[in-house]
Amino acid sequence: MRLGFMLAAAALMVSSGVPAQQVFDDHVHLWNGEKSLLEYEAQLKAAGIDEVGFGGMWFGGPNQALVGHPDQIRANNDAHLELAKKHPEMMPIATVHPYDGLAALEEVTRVAGLGYKVLKLHPHTQKFDPADPRVLAVVTRAGELGMIVLMDNANIIPGDSEKLFNLALQAPKTKFIFAHLGGMNFRFWNIIRAARTAKGLYADNIYFDIAATSVLLKDSPINDEFVWTIRGVGVDHVLLGSDYPQFTLADNIAALDKLNLTPEEKTRIRYENARALFGLKAPASNRPK
Repeated sequence: MRLGFMLAAAALMVSSGVPAQQVFDDHVHLWNGEKSLLEYEAQLKAAGIDEVGFGGMWFGGPNQALVGHPDQIRANNDAHLELAKKHPEMMPIATVHPYDGLAALEEVTRVAGLGYKVLKLHPHTQKFDPADPRVLAVVTRAGELGMIVLMDNANIIPGDSEKLFNLALQAPKTKFIFAHLGGMNFRFWNIIRAARTAKGLYADNIYFDIAATSVLLKDSPINDEFVWTIRGVGVDHVLLGSDYPQFTLADNIAALDKLNLTPEEKTRIRYENARALFGLKAPASNRPK
């Protein structure tokens, strides 16, 4: 069964005395399955956030997806899919380990067939080099199957952004989301301004989320440079994320609100860009009560 009905997960109404706004959180770590999901939603409720559509991934933190365990990764992807069926507000995100070679490619094909739309890879947590040809093989296969590849880009490892940029150039038919917009090295991504001027070089296939980075930069003296970078990569290519449980969605929303962006730009980042990229459809008013 395809997961189109799950991708309709998306309207968040913020109860704050101002007009309600739709929000999609593309970056939620559910380390402990449904327990984590319920804790996440309880946190939203405590912050006055009534409903949220979100992208949930099962690995990260203490719950690893390490090389040499393809059967375990497959079982966890299946369990995650069942969780999403139970919680239609969640868009499930699968993973593989690129160094599992053929097994990883087969799992990408399998999860795409099940309806997964997003594949998450984490060079630091999964301990792989983004420049390894096995990584290119995985992201290329994902793109061929219409999957979006979400990759960590907090610049935890040397050369992070540079390697990811080159990967995106090598896989022009794959859409990428680079999480955290480069972290504290976000300035690098203004290279996209130049890449767009080079004929035949860049397929405009890179998106970003600003999970955690916006919170770290809140009230900083370089916030204007961060806004300049967001506009440089393209506001229509930037998504909201929380990086739960390390950071809260409420804190990320507050940090976004403090950025010197127009109301229209903030609306696009909160929800509209995710709606366009993931195919979100149903407003909250049309969801079953």
